[in-house]
Amino acid sequence: MEYLILNALFLSFLAGIATTIGAIFGLFVSKPSRRFIGFTLGFSAGVMIQISFVELLRSSIDLVGFLTANVFFIGGMFLVFVFDIAIPHEYIAEKTASRDSRLMKTGVLTAFGISIHNFPEGFATFAGAMHSIEVGVLLTIAIAIHNIPEGFSVYMPIFAATGNRKKAFKYSFASGIFEPIGALIGAIFLLPFLSDYLLNSILAFVAGIMVYVSLDELLPTAYGDTKGHLSAIGLILGIIVMTISLLALK
Repeated sequence: MEYLILNALFLSFLAGIATTIGAIFGLFVSKPSRRFIGFTLGFSAGVMIQISFVELLRSSIDLVGFLTANVFFIGGMFLVFVFDIAIPHEYIAEKTASRDSRLMKTGVLTAFGISIHNFPEGFATFAGAMHSIEVGVLLTIAIAIHNIPEGFSVYMPIFAATGNRKKAFKYSFASGIFEPIGALIGAIFLLPFLSDYLLNSILAFVAGIMVYVSLDELLPTAYGDTKGHLSAIGLILGIIVMTISLLALK
């Protein structure tokens, strides 16, 4: 049993660390232009909106019902709204030596949304691996695939705001590390008590967080930084990439 638990935790770690691969892609981008930033922020919004509505909220509605799922969904949006009001742009910029408070705030909130999203994902990987190692490996591969664009989504706005690749890389890595943390907490505390009902209610809550970040931060910042349709193209491409990655879970 101990060997099985260690394997399950290791697979969750591999899935989460894939966000670092997305950050590595960002290392090859030097001095991103405003047009490129707008494109990547649109891409990030597409990734987060697609997984929120197509995967998280839909699964929650199927298992806990329309009303409960939407109550948790709205609750997630309200949480980030409070966070947004409580911590102004200037505070984040000051604490991170940012050159662009709007972009820095966008990056921080993106990292926040993806981190919370990765938490139940880590537990899902752990539970699948505990069921069978084959299921765990398949989940790890599928989740790692869609964690790559998520890591890039965190890296780019923070790098653009600060000019600091190390700081941007740290945020991206931190957002991914919540995956094995979710698995570890699940192994220690939640496994005996966590039901499908509670887990899927949490997924709707996470979806609300990600949609709020996309609509209130990612897309407004993207459209403010580009002219033409680059942001919309990024949005569509993000949806396409996430659709392909989600197909691996089916």
